[in-house]
Amino acid sequence: MNRTNWVPRSAVRSTRRTLAVAAAVSLATLTAAACSSSSPSSTSGASASSGASASSTGTSSANQTSVSGVTLHIGDQAGTGAQALLAAAGLISKLPFKVTWSDFTSGPPILQAMGAGAVDVGGVGNAPPVFAAAGGDKIAIVGAYQANPLGSALLVPKNSPITSVAQLRGKRIAVAQGSSADYHLLTVLTKAGLTVHDVTLSYLQPAEGLAALSSGHVDAWDIWSPFVEQAEVQDNARALVTGTGYGSPYSFAVASRAALADPAKAAAISDYLKLLAQAHAWATSHLSAWANVWAKATGLPASVMQKAASDDASDAVPITPAVIGSEQQVSDAFTSAGLIPVHVNFSDYVDTSFNDTASATS
Repeated sequence: MNRTNWVPRSAVRSTRRTLAVAAAVSLATLTAAACSSSSPSSTSGASASSGASASSTGTSSANQTSVSGVTLHIGDQAGTGAQALLAAAGLISKLPFKVTWSDFTSGPPILQAMGAGAVDVGGVGNAPPVFAAAGGDKIAIVGAYQANPLGSALLVPKNSPITSVAQLRGKRIAVAQGSSADYHLLTVLTKAGLTVHDVTLSYLQPAEGLAALSSGHVDAWDIWSPFVEQAEVQDNARALVTGTGYGSPYSFAVASRAALADPAKAAAISDYLKLLAQAHAWATSHLSAWANVWAKATGLPASVMQKAASDDASDAVPITPAVIGSEQQVSDAFTSAGLIPVHVNFSDYVDTSFNDTASATS
């Protein structure tokens, strides 16, 4: 891990090249893991396969399409925890199809892998779909989740003299490129009268960002749960701002157009989204139990995850015009900042036919 390899900000061509490298590394790792694992799903968050069935028929509850022969490739990340969330809620065994879980460090590599045909559906923040759409990837948002704004924060070290965003001018800030934190940071800087050219951005994945903040290689770090809570609890990092009044309140389930064009896979995705909505509802009302399972999945202490579970609580919501409009604002902000060189009509990257899954909370 090279923690001093600071990457300068550039246009989307460089963004996609960087993310493609990350995806290639992730895919190589995941291929090796898949070749060595055929065990059932666990709560560890590692890549695994599960073939548990909700019924002997393996029939989707959505439209009676048989999904028993489907293997759904799901992109996951410790910060999303879909696999762990379903297991904690006691719902993972109800998936009526086979699953290959693949872990990634953040949302952008998930969508890069999706573009390469290795992932059918995955959970990401608000910015990754925008960059994927700008690059012409054949993807669609199929599910939306409204999150607690405390699940995002711009952090500084405990002894930092910085007390306001305006004081970040000329400072070095770590952020995962093309992630929801990237958009959160953009809105934070904009409201303070700053641009991305007034600071030096270091594009780092979460583990590297934490190390950079702790070691003093960067002056601030924009990140999401549970890394926010890890830095606050373990390193006494301080939040300059949270997501309140900044960023976007939504995260998404994104599917490849190829998977959606396959009736059996589309039916499996519908069942997956229904169970995931139920799992989110369960976690919201069972924060302590969810935190304990999530701690095992991430390897982080319970003291960190109890706070993270509360800060990161989210619920499935339909993809309404307001949700699409919010995502359009994300896209337009990156375009206005010169970080995406094309205008994206985001309504072209949305599939609302799964909206009924958001209300499947029982």
